[in-house]
Amino acid sequence: MSKLNKLRRTLNEAIVGREKEIDLMIIALIQGGHVLLESVPGSGKTMMAKSFAHSFKGKFKRLQFTPDVLPSDVTGISYFDPKSQEFIMRPGPVVTNILLADEINRATPRTQSSLLESMEEKQVTIDGETIQLPEPFMVIATQNPVESQQGTFSLPAAQLDRFLFRIEINYPSFEEERKILREFSLAPGAVKSLSIIEIEDVQQWRSDVRKITVHDDIETYILQIIHATRQHPHVELGLSSRASLALLHAAQGHAFIKGRSYVIPDDVKLMVAPLSTHRLMLTAEGMLIREPADILREIIESVQAPVEAMAR
Repeated sequence: MSKLNKLRRTLNEAIVGREKEIDLMIIALIQGGHVLLESVPGSGKTMMAKSFAHSFKGKFKRLQFTPDVLPSDVTGISYFDPKSQEFIMRPGPVVTNILLADEINRATPRTQSSLLESMEEKQVTIDGETIQLPEPFMVIATQNPVESQQGTFSLPAAQLDRFLFRIEINYPSFEEERKILREFSLAPGAVKSLSIIEIEDVQQWRSDVRKITVHDDIETYILQIIHATRQHPHVELGLSSRASLALLHAAQGHAFIKGRSYVIPDDVKLMVAPLSTHRLMLTAEGMLIREPADILREIIESVQAPVEAMAR
């Protein structure tokens, strides 16, 4: 836990005012999940992803998505070498530990779908040959919601469901922005995080987080929330079974980074919004009058949480 706390301190020093967001990214790394960072231009999404990746002593690749990026630019290609008279496999940037898919919604749906296999099965298939991706493997994708109709392609529900968290990067506070001015004015864009965690550290954390106790009442609480999203009158597509499992793992991850050996209802409540807002599909009427975050708050308030003593 000392190294985990050191990682959190280091990232909080390098990324101003993003404590909650950093915790979510660490949980995703530990639990083998992926993260979608969403905010307006200039809010530090790419810098946050690069700083997070730099703190990890594994392989890191960045791919700038544009409309002319092809699926083979992501997964790799098998090409014929005239000299050796044989086909040579050249893996793409997806064969790494952390992949930054920058502005993922600028790529065409065909290119976006090239990540589906790697995000779910941790493997990539090139011309019939399957390559296992290194562990850990994590996709950090960014997108700008403002230019939703200007040369962008919305991510389909099947791909959104593969992201453990969708993290909205809000504007910093007045004092946080003052700190940004003072620390980054001389070296804008500089990555200030230190490389402090090894692959072995992540593997150990993954082993430890599986030991976090989840009481039957907590499981019931999670399932009640999941089923409530499917029965809400303004929701057309509720949370999937993948989402219910993801919520369980996210709650375990939150308990782990807080130093507890068991999950409490607050772990579940805190994970619901970042895990669910991108997965809910509202009805036509619902989109006119409601926001997914409002519906989730309503559901959390309506589902009775078990008492904390029973979660131990």
